[in-house]
Amino acid sequence: MHFDVFGQQTSLTTPQAQNSWDATLLAFMAHGAATPTHLGETFAAEPDFALGHAVKGMFYLLLGRSELIETARDALAQAKASIAQTPVTAREMHFVDALDVWMAGSPSKAVGHMEQVLVNNPTDTLAMKLSHAIRFVLGDGIGMRRSVERVLPHYDTDHAGRGYLLGCHAFTLEEAGEYGAAEQAALKGLRVSADDAWGLHAVAHVYDMTCNAAGGLKWLEGREAAWAHCNNFRYHVWWHKALMHLDLGQHTDVLALYDTEIRADKTDDYRDISNATSLLSRLELDGVDVGNRWEELAEISANRTEDGCLIFADLHYLLALIGDNREAEIKRLTARLYRDAMSDRDEMARRMARPGLSAAAGLEAFGEADFKTAFLNLSHARHSIQLAGGSHAQRDVFERLTIDAGIRAGLLHDAENILKERMTRRAEREDGYASARLAMISDARSAFLRGERLAAE
Repeated sequence: MHFDVFGQQTSLTTPQAQNSWDATLLAFMAHGAATPTHLGETFAAEPDFALGHAVKGMFYLLLGRSELIETARDALAQAKASIAQTPVTAREMHFVDALDVWMAGSPSKAVGHMEQVLVNNPTDTLAMKLSHAIRFVLGDGIGMRRSVERVLPHYDTDHAGRGYLLGCHAFTLEEAGEYGAAEQAALKGLRVSADDAWGLHAVAHVYDMTCNAAGGLKWLEGREAAWAHCNNFRYHVWWHKALMHLDLGQHTDVLALYDTEIRADKTDDYRDISNATSLLSRLELDGVDVGNRWEELAEISANRTEDGCLIFADLHYLLALIGDNREAEIKRLTARLYRDAMSDRDEMARRMARPGLSAAAGLEAFGEADFKTAFLNLSHARHSIQLAGGSHAQRDVFERLTIDAGIRAGLLHDAENILKERMTRRAEREDGYASARLAMISDARSAFLRGERLAAE
């Protein structure tokens, strides 16, 4: 009988396989680039490891790429075949069943299996992190927090997964607006798991949401080693740093980070595309010329118009296509969104319908300078945009586009109300964006009053 690094029983039979599996688990918790290498070594030692195959399948589904669905299906088939060769525990069977229901179009049922594992084994850090990751894709911030807080009392101070759990807790607290508690949880976690880039990035979120860009830069400065080991998540941490420079009006620094870190590798992972497109959109809203940087993003996104895996990904592909004026591909993507929404075939299709269709229509109208139509659609979508997944910081690009559309359409009162709601979520403070837009609204009203006076004279 073997137990993993987090104290959970496994069906592995050799120390070599167990050591490789432990390395896989620790790398996954830290978003480590070495995760697939360690998993491969696990299979080399024990090919019929059903839990490993199930987790591999879930890893692929989290990547949100249509061409990887078949790979995930193969992993599920291997997991089921392995069960016939090697008996598995009830715990491990839940992971296989989770992949099975997710493949059938119900990621929320996959979460249900992870939560059942946690009912039986509250200190199962793998189940905790997978539940956290899937809920993040589903935009279930409340569920993320509840899940973490249910198991938190069961972790002893010396549990190998406690630091990563605290990092997840920190992120959920930040998303709930409890910024001080979020920072404290992250710092406690990092003291025992210094490689937890998720916890470190939760603190970056706190600085973003409390409008303290200068403090955020100080926080990240000198901590680069904490995310250098990461997979593509490292680009996302650099993105956070770029947002801090953007808030301070340091556009040269933003573009330098874009070129040297965020898009140094021309990857086509949807999370990397979302980093890039949302950053370029923010820059353009601030009047910055981004040159030809849209082109490579649009080329990648043009090949993703039929994906339909995640609405979050689709909306960022659409941003890229709009940024490069790719009219044919824009029409193809929006048409596919409509078909998926009308199919109502699974959970993701329902997100295509709400908030997907309104958000996509708003983005397309913004690109066509039809700002009233853009505002009406984007403001409608914002009430359910959480369902697109991601974080407050990531979804803020849609909030900014909504506000800017309202200002440009002359709907000043409506734009101001959304801006004030945004400020309320950000610790009742103004960031650089809010200050600039409040000034724009004030100037527009003054110009209108001057016009009225002149007309009266």
